[in-house]
Amino acid sequence: MTTTAPAATAQATDTFPLKGTDHLEFYVGNAKQSALYYQAALGFEWVAYAGPETGVRDRVSYVLQQDKIRIVLTSSLLPDTEISRHVALHGDGVKVLALWVDDAESAYYTALERGAESAFAPFKRSDEQGEVVMSAIKTYGDTIHTFVERTNYTGAFLPGFQPRKSVYPVKSVGLKYVDHCVGNVELGGMDKWVKFYQDVMGFKLLITFDDNDISTEYTALMSKVVSNGNGYVKFPINEPAKGLKKSQIEEYLDFYRSAGVQHIAVATDDILATVSQMRANGVDFLYVPENYYEDVPERVGAIEENLEDLKRQNILIDRDEDGYLLQIFTKPIQDRPTVFFEIIQRRGARSFGKGNFKALFEAIEREQELRGTL
Repeated sequence: MTTTAPAATAQATDTFPLKGTDHLEFYVGNAKQSALYYQAALGFEWVAYAGPETGVRDRVSYVLQQDKIRIVLTSSLLPDTEISRHVALHGDGVKVLALWVDDAESAYYTALERGAESAFAPFKRSDEQGEVVMSAIKTYGDTIHTFVERTNYTGAFLPGFQPRKSVYPVKSVGLKYVDHCVGNVELGGMDKWVKFYQDVMGFKLLITFDDNDISTEYTALMSKVVSNGNGYVKFPINEPAKGLKKSQIEEYLDFYRSAGVQHIAVATDDILATVSQMRANGVDFLYVPENYYEDVPERVGAIEENLEDLKRQNILIDRDEDGYLLQIFTKPIQDRPTVFFEIIQRRGARSFGKGNFKALFEAIEREQELRGTL
């Protein structure tokens, strides 16, 4: 059963105002090499750096940016730190979903009053470019939300980071902004975390998918999507459902060793050009058989793109009452079958591609079968 709430709109009365996604920080085993992948394969520019050369002794952080998307790749320089322990347990993965706010102190204390657990209290960082106020709360698994208040800062990223330019000849692939971030949680955890976002951060329930919506012959999962007041921040939360074989959510939890961020959906204005360039750069995508496209004209109706071009790039198509969307999913971007990216182009549609779920999950199952984890 699927239920859809009214579309979120910006409201002056938003009880937990967010301006959008500030950045995503990955803890990784080798930030220097990961940063080169993001530049060469995904078209991100290297814009800032912190490490021993900037006075930071225990870690290095590379900041990559493409349009409004900021990715921070952080590695430990020491064997026994929170970062190194995180990587040992989870592999490369998202530690921080940072949210852009006007008042990081108010956001923090409001969240704590509503039941959130502190990750760190508000503090200021400053340099010659100004100051930033930051605070953070815990969410599912070892993931945290950092609130970033940067109204009075003009630097490349944060105080303590120095600006950098890519040596590699980066070519943008056309990624624009973070559309949504998906979390995988343990069985029974979905409603708990949906309630957390509703109670603590004032999010609204946008859509519910149950195991009748998201299932194949072998596996199933359930999902609920929450969104903030202005609709700029959307978090689908997935949990496994009973099936004949191990679902993609269970596989993720087995390899990540806890709840965590499963995938990051990033928007583009021209998915054909974006995916074509990413393929040329060596990015691997999930494969959907050609027969998927046989009923697209009847199921989706008229679209602006040439269907043969979409078929050639293996891009999925779906429609809702507001329009249609185009989407495709990379394979995992690290050795463990955990985090991956979704590339999405919205032609009016506000939904998440329900009509593509079966084809997508069968594609994931084929990958699971190759890994011996289905």
